[in-house]
Amino acid sequence: MNKKRFAAWFGFIGFVCVVASCKALPDRSTIAGAPDKAVPTVATQRGEMKDGQAAALLKRRWARASPDLKQLAVLEEQATGVPLIAGNQVSLLFDGPATMRAMMEAAKNAKTSINLETYIFDHDEIGTQFAEILIQKRAEGVTVNIIVDGVGTLSTPKEFFERLQQAGINVLVFNPVNPTKRPGKWALNNRDHRKIMIVDGKVAFTGGINISSTYANSSLFRSNKRAGKVNEEDVGWRDTHIKIEGPAVGALQWAFIDNWVHQDAGELPAIEYFPKLAPVGEKVVRVLATSPDRDSEIYKSLVLAISEAKKSIHLTAAYFVPDQQIVDGLVAASKRGVDVQLVLPGVSDHDFIKYAGESFYHELLEGGVRIFQLQVAVLHAKTTVIDGMWSSIGSANIDRRSFIHNYEVNVVVLDPHFGRDMEAAFREDLRHSKEIKLADWKRRPWGDRLREMMSRLTEYWI
Repeated sequence: MNKKRFAAWFGFIGFVCVVASCKALPDRSTIAGAPDKAVPTVATQRGEMKDGQAAALLKRRWARASPDLKQLAVLEEQATGVPLIAGNQVSLLFDGPATMRAMMEAAKNAKTSINLETYIFDHDEIGTQFAEILIQKRAEGVTVNIIVDGVGTLSTPKEFFERLQQAGINVLVFNPVNPTKRPGKWALNNRDHRKIMIVDGKVAFTGGINISSTYANSSLFRSNKRAGKVNEEDVGWRDTHIKIEGPAVGALQWAFIDNWVHQDAGELPAIEYFPKLAPVGEKVVRVLATSPDRDSEIYKSLVLAISEAKKSIHLTAAYFVPDQQIVDGLVAASKRGVDVQLVLPGVSDHDFIKYAGESFYHELLEGGVRIFQLQVAVLHAKTTVIDGMWSSIGSANIDRRSFIHNYEVNVVVLDPHFGRDMEAAFREDLRHSKEIKLADWKRRPWGDRLREMMSRLTEYWI
């Protein structure tokens, strides 16, 4: 993160500590009770399946799934109110370069529309390449709509977006920092942290990667570099995205348009944003698009999945400042014999947040949770795979800001084949991580302990 954005971020945090009100996360006991039905709701392009049809489809898709996965699917719907969507192809995009290549190629092939929503859109090499593609597609008659976050793009020159607008691209700055830009509806503390791109209403991308050379860099262990001094400039970034084709694309398209409408940004060009989407694969997914006025569906989903885990919890988190319920859930899972492993940052662009997260290490390690710190990349991925069957990929970090204040989107994939891909990615991260042992952690310097204590005091805000 460059110095200008770094300073802007901490200025922003300091300000919201004064002006924002507190909101609590849902209590674990209220998230879900006993399953209220036997079969989860499954949505298709033609509407919801009847229970018998849904049961037959899931039996085929989850031929080797345990009853626990089926129960989790019901409980998750009960907690979030969001149905499963069948008939999708989901491809895991591991690291920035692979993601940028796939997104740029999809944009170049657009025929009718490109809807892009991103926290950061930098005026750098990657940002300029992406902008040139969008300008060219607009010249070809493709409708291009962009949502960028007001805080995330503070360091991007306004001339960069003015050029896009002059080319006929619709640009919305989400919750502008200047209160006069949205009088009466100023919401500085609520940021659009989503990363979504939808092409022609048929192909979608989402995950953790912003439009920036920084976030799109390859992590060191997937490049030709060699580790020297471990810092942000040398090691690159480690992130994860996914590409989706099939009916679930409509849910991401809806999330984009809903955010546009609620910003009072005017009417979108009248084209077909929701074409008919036939099944193209076998993946069953749940799209969780959350906002500050909703009830933390991503948080509920994670807490519930942790509590229902039977074999393994493998979690990768860029910014890890959990609440006590998540800590208790991870420890409880470990004590009932679940293999709980966390890959967390060894080098971070936010040391303040890293220290706040490390203040939880002692309790987690004592509870049997294994913690690994990635050494050769700035970790920016936000993924979880549980029991090799339940996977989550998206923009939400494990912190209150993501769960309470931000607009986020995570996609839950209930599929053993995709779970294997997620496990392979997790193992690759483990090979380049250092395990934190409890005995060594107890001997850490007192200066580190003090920084952890001070950072922990502000955990609600970071």
